[in-house]
Amino acid sequence: MRRGWFLPLFATLGFGFLYAPIVSLIVFSFNESRLVTVWGGFSTRWYGELISDGQLLEAAWVSLKIATISASLAVVIGTLAAFVLTRFARFRGKLLLTGMVTAPLVMPEVIIGLSLLLLFVAMEGMLGWPAGRGMTTVIIAHSTFCAAYVAVIAQSRLRDMDESLEEAARDLGAGPVRVFFDITLPVIAPALVSGWLLAFTLSLDDLVIASFVSGPGASTLPMVIFSKVRLGVSPDVNALATIIIGIVALAVTVAGILLMRQTRRAR
Repeated sequence: MRRGWFLPLFATLGFGFLYAPIVSLIVFSFNESRLVTVWGGFSTRWYGELISDGQLLEAAWVSLKIATISASLAVVIGTLAAFVLTRFARFRGKLLLTGMVTAPLVMPEVIIGLSLLLLFVAMEGMLGWPAGRGMTTVIIAHSTFCAAYVAVIAQSRLRDMDESLEEAARDLGAGPVRVFFDITLPVIAPALVSGWLLAFTLSLDDLVIASFVSGPGASTLPMVIFSKVRLGVSPDVNALATIIIGIVALAVTVAGILLMRQTRRAR
C-alpha cells in the first residue's frame, strides 16, 4: 500500500520542482507590474516592450545564426569522426582520435573556453586569422564541442547498424562514397537529426564558452540575458523566455505527432 502512493507522490513532487518555476515565469510574463515578484494585473505590455528591444532581438538573431551554422558543422565533423572510429578497426592515432572526440564531453566549459581563446589569440598573431573575436570564433568554438556529442550519437547508431547492407552494396559494385551516401547515410539519418537538434540546443544555450571567444557585435542571447539579470530580472526577459518555451513545446508536440503517425504506418 505504501509503495502504491509513494511513487506517484514522489513523481508529482519531482515534476513540480522542475516545472513550477517555468509556470511561474510564464504567468509573470503577463504581469502589469515592473516588479517580477509582485502581481499587478494581467497585461501583454512586456511583449510589446520586447518587440521594441533591439538589443534582445539582435542577440536572439545572432544566437540563431550561430546555433544553426555550428550544429550543421558539428554534424559533418561528428559523423566523419564516428564513421572512422566504427568502420576502421585499427589505424595509427585511433586512440588519440577517440580521446579528442570524448574529451569535450567531460572537460569543464571554462577550460574549453580559455584554451580556445588562447588558441585564437595565437593564431591571430601568427596567421592574422581570425581577426579579433566575433561570430567566426564563436561558431568554431561551438562546432568543436558540439561535434563530440554528435559523434557519440552517430557512433551508437553505426554500431547497431547491419553492416551486411553495406557489404551487399559493395558486392554490387558500389564504391565507398556511394555506399555511404546511398546506404549508410539514410540509415543513420534519424540519429544525425537528433545530433543536430542536440548541437543546436547546446549552442543556443551556451554562455561560458561564448563569453571567452566572442567580441563586439557577437553577443549571444544568453550573454545579453545574463547581463540583464545581474542588474535585476526584467519582465521583458520573462516574455522572451515564454516565447522560447512556446516554440520548444510546439516543436516537441509536432515531432511527437509525426513520430506517432510513423509508428502507426509501420504497424
